[in-house]
Amino acid sequence: MTVRDVAVEAYKEALPALAASLVGGLIAGVVLGGMRAELRAVPGLLVLVPALLATRGNVYGSLGARIATALHQGLIEPRVTGGDERLRAAATAALANGVLTSTFAAVVAFFLLTFLGSRVAPLPILVGVAIVAGLLSGIVLTVVVVSVVFAGYRRGRNPDTIVGPVVTTTGDVFGVLFLLIAVRTVLAVAGVF
Repeated sequence: MTVRDVAVEAYKEALPALAASLVGGLIAGVVLGGMRAELRAVPGLLVLVPALLATRGNVYGSLGARIATALHQGLIEPRVTGGDERLRAAATAALANGVLTSTFAAVVAFFLLTFLGSRVAPLPILVGVAIVAGLLSGIVLTVVVVSVVFAGYRRGRNPDTIVGPVVTTTGDVFGVLFLLIAVRTVLAVAGVF
């Protein structure tokens, strides 16, 4: 197999996922553009959005890479079973890391904006939004990443090629959607919105 053949094969595998990622990013942008009321109701939320979306990509991209490596090494089978301790531990760790890093990002954003003298929502509101959005998007991302990696592997695709665009697309679309849901939920519980 020549270098050209390898490059062509990689593009064939990745191009559909990259196209979906582009469309997903645009959809996420449309949803974010429609969140004007929520962004005004929670000052500082716009500063938090890039951090939350980057967190999804980093944490769940790492989950996909771990699963792909385990598949390549034969440590796990490409199917979901209740008894697969390695898969369960990786998914649990990713979910916990996603929620913890989202919480950390909210705390840092609050203190940074406060230090800079910017208007910012109360810390419990920002943290509540980050936790709810992190938990909801984490559950969806875990299911999507595991499903796509396993399905791709069973079909002879290299999971390392498809996991990045899949995580990006899913993280952006569901990250922004669940951010909207989280803001509305937290503000409703706080009696603000």
